[in-house]
Amino acid sequence: MQLPSAVTISGGRVLSLGGLSAADVSTDGVVLVDKSDRPRMVGRLPRPVHDSAAASIGGRSYLFGGADFAPSSDILRVSENGRTSSAGRLPIVASDVAAASIGSRAYVVGGYTGTTPLRSIVSFVPGQPVRAVARLPRPLRYAAVAAAAGSLYIAGGTSGTTAQRAVLRFDPGTRRVTQVGKLPQPLTHAAGASLGGRFYVVGGRGAALDSASSAIWVIDPHTGRVRSSGRLPLALSDIGAASTPDHIVLVGGRDRGGQAHDDVFTARAAR
Repeated sequence: MQLPSAVTISGGRVLSLGGLSAADVSTDGVVLVDKSDRPRMVGRLPRPVHDSAAASIGGRSYLFGGADFAPSSDILRVSENGRTSSAGRLPIVASDVAAASIGSRAYVVGGYTGTTPLRSIVSFVPGQPVRAVARLPRPLRYAAVAAAAGSLYIAGGTSGTTAQRAVLRFDPGTRRVTQVGKLPQPLTHAAGASLGGRFYVVGGRGAALDSASSAIWVIDPHTGRVRSSGRLPLALSDIGAASTPDHIVLVGGRDRGGQAHDDVFTARAAR
């Protein structure tokens, strides 16, 4: 599975939502990933989707946008047993998005309407209208995003056709987006996660489809310093990632040859 969305639920378990199959077909599966058992299907989304994003607010899971043949503006609530219900709509249809939550809000970053790349950060609070809260320095798709130390961190992604190096910080209090660091090389289609108060960027690739990376980078949110935190067992882009209290769960991905993988990996905090 490549391009699934992943979100942590109770007990350190993870739901993997949608994604592309090995045949490059969008899927509708809601798969429970539990370290005590094999991954298993627990439900289905209303329609197949990939390039969406997921986040948890108050212990409830939400899925934002994504595409099958065309992008969607849907926001779905997904229960732990795989049931779904409508929770609102994005201001515009969007795939290629990333999302993370801070407190009672989720933030959806960038994306693509099918014709136009987006540079927005929008805020979602359950039961309230979705609204734009900030603009990125440039349009951005496929960025790695996670929340750490009370801010949203955004790394890499694609702007136009170019993979990016910038590490950005969005401060919800001031609504300002600033650059705080640079990745060692341009990177897009990477996974973002937080663990131990730090921001992790996992896998990804450059502009070429066959340039997947096995690198795991950890970013200090206070200094913007980027350093190595190990490697994946193989080079992968388009991974789903979700943070638990003591590790990061990584689901699926695409290798340098274009093959989709169904593996589940875990990554521990850097020392």
